[in-house]
Formats: sequence, structure tokens, C-alpha cells
Amino acid sequence: MLESRPKVYVDGQAGTTGLQIISRLKDRDDIELLLLDDKLRHDDKARKEMMKKADLIFLCLPDQAAIDAVKLCDPSTKIIDASTAHRTNPDWAYGFPELSENHKKKIINSRLVANPGCHASGFIAMVYPLIASGLLDPSTTITSWSLTGYTGGGKKMIHEFEEEKKLCNEAPAWYGLNLMHKHIPEMMNECSLKTRPLFVPIVDDYPCGMLTGIAFNKEAFSKEVSPELLRKFFSDFYRDALTIKAADEPDSGRLEANRLAHTDLMEIHVNGNEDQILISALFDNLGKGASGAAVENMNLMLGLKPEAGLNL
Repeated sequence: MLESRPKVYVDGQAGTTGLQIISRLKDRDDIELLLLDDKLRHDDKARKEMMKKADLIFLCLPDQAAIDAVKLCDPSTKIIDASTAHRTNPDWAYGFPELSENHKKKIINSRLVANPGCHASGFIAMVYPLIASGLLDPSTTITSWSLTGYTGGGKKMIHEFEEEKKLCNEAPAWYGLNLMHKHIPEMMNECSLKTRPLFVPIVDDYPCGMLTGIAFNKEAFSKEVSPELLRKFFSDFYRDALTIKAADEPDSGRLEANRLAHTDLMEIHVNGNEDQILISALFDNLGKGASGAAVENMNLMLGLKPEAGLNL
């Protein structure tokens, strides 16, 4: 345990993820938040000086900038990287503690932690338990889609939706049309998949919230399943999880992607019928999909209260 309040620095504090992390940390009395003058955020010398003072650093940067930033950090400083750069690097712990006790221990004991991607978080929360339990074969070709609010695209996309107000942004849009979305490698790596999933992300004209879905014929599973049995399966798997829980079937018969906006929670929903199963992960793309997960990992790495700074 660090002797005094741990010092925490956010490199990339002006970006969407960085701003969200700062909002969760600024009023906490169990850490000391280091803030760099906005005029100096591109000054490598000033950044390096701030990094030297920090016990833990969040990297909220593009991939190459995050790789370069690691070189500026002291070899003993703890780092949480919110970019894609290190998510499949075996030298970095993958920051999803709810998946297993081993995942959690690695985060606690690691100096380097890669924060999961938003779409990947929903996909992995559903698929990892199915693969780990033997209910689903890792060679299965999984088709998945994931609906996100526009804040997931960062400042540029936020400006397009909120300021430019283009007619084309008034309707949902598929993207990543080459089926090679940047989150797919971590989906495969964490779930031990042998076949690349068919994954389609969708962005729509609302700020926050994410809904990731996967549909199966019952024959995909190694045992007889039903929506009721799978709800119990996920309820048991995430029984002790801080931020994830299995949810009951919605009374409205609908799942709205922004239902958990502005929280750091995730719900796993199972619906369908006697022949086909629909599994959905509902959460906030900026919460459990980004900044909330990062703060959760920080709490573990620094030995702080697990729920501190989270909106649960």
C-alpha cells in the first residue's frame, strides 16, 4: 500500500475518456489528482514531469501516442491504457476483473493494465462465460452487432452530431463495413475464439448508451438451453461481480440502448424462444465501456475501495 494518498495523472485529459475519468476522480479524497495546465498538454517535457510525480497514469490517447507515452513513464509507475494499443499484449493485464478470479488477481498485481474496448466489453461479457463453461465451442462463428451512442466516437463525432447536425446522422448507421473492427482481436483473444466473429457496430443519434447483441440457434450450445436457464447461468457466473448482473426479461418487451446511460453498470439480458436465443449486454459506452471500467481497475491496482468513484 502506498504511504500517502496515491497521485494519479490523466495523460490525454482533454479527450472524452479523459474528461470522464477526471469527473469521477476530482472530488475523491483517497487520491491526489494531478492536473496539467491545458496549454501544456502537448508539451512532452511538461507531461514527463507530471508522469514522474504520479503513482498511476491513465493513457487516454490514440494508439501510437499511447505506445510513445509508455516510454516517457518511469518503469515503476502503474499505467492503465485506454487505447487499443496493448489489449492483446501478454505483458499487459486485461482490465476486466469480473471475468474470473485470475483476471482480477492479474489486475491487482500488474503494473500495466489495458482497459477493454467498449464494444468488446459487451461481447466478451456474454461470450467468455459461454466458452469458459463449455456451453459454446470456440470454433463457433458468432454474429454480433453493437449499437452505441455517438459519444463513443470522441470529440470529432460529438461535434458532427451536436453541431453540424447533418441529415445523414439522424438515422442509425452501420460502420466498420469491412468486418475488421479494431476491437475484434481482443474479443478473440479474451474469449479464446478460433474463428473471427462477424461483428457489426452501429452508431445512432443519441449521446450515451450501448447495446451489444448475439443471436443463436439452440443447436449452437453443447447442452439443452432456454432463456430461463441461461439467465440463471449468467446470474450465477456474475453473482459476486461489482458492476455486472443478469437481468430479468423487460416488462415492456423492449431494450433501449440508453437505459443504463450515465452509470458504470452492465446488465446481461437473455430472451428468445424454445428454438432461438438472444443474448444482450446493456451498458454505457462511456461507463463500463470506457471510463468507469478504467476507474474500477485503478481502485484494484491501488488497493482502494472497489466501488469508489463509480456510479452504481
